[in-house]
Amino acid sequence: MNRNPINYFAEVEQSAFCPGNVVPGIAISPDKMLQARVLSYHDTHIHRLGPNYHLIPVNMPKNAPENNYQRDGLMRVDQNSGGGPDYWANSFGGPAPDPTYGEPPFEISGQAARAPYKFPDDDFVQPGNLYRDVMKEQDRAGLAGNIVDHLGKAQRRIQFRQTAIFYKADPDYGRRVAEGLRLDMKEVERSAKMSQEERAKTTAK
Repeated sequence: MNRNPINYFAEVEQSAFCPGNVVPGIAISPDKMLQARVLSYHDTHIHRLGPNYHLIPVNMPKNAPENNYQRDGLMRVDQNSGGGPDYWANSFGGPAPDPTYGEPPFEISGQAARAPYKFPDDDFVQPGNLYRDVMKEQDRAGLAGNIVDHLGKAQRRIQFRQTAIFYKADPDYGRRVAEGLRLDMKEVERSAKMSQEERAKTTAK
């Protein structure tokens, strides 16, 4: 605050203060009241001012513009990130999490800090069961055909990356899509054996 408001509605009634907005080096303490306010203030602002309340001039960060994947919604008054991707991870140069801005650890019994949750690589079990055991042949053919129609408009490297994921769910699933897209099946199988990080790296360009 370096001056008095010029317009009461624009600069007072539309202002949205939230204790969850902190600068690097300052963390949210385990205080229960503060934890509740970090959640409820943001939720209240969404109901009061809309999901893009952070774009209202009085609420916009002045020195560090936000880099996120929030799109659309009421009161979206900027370029809505143009034609950039609206998901992460991606290979189009979109913003990525920066661990240097994470909350500093604090003493409990040893050190505690935020870290990505790692889980066994079983993301493909349920999709594979759905494809093999639930769908009928007509369903499987229709699924593959729809995917080919839409994925056929994507870049070739993206086609290989995504088809390898279908192959990991079920080899027949990946084979049908690969044939529809006229992809090298050996290359799809090789990519399916890679980790997600390796597959993203080899299909980055």
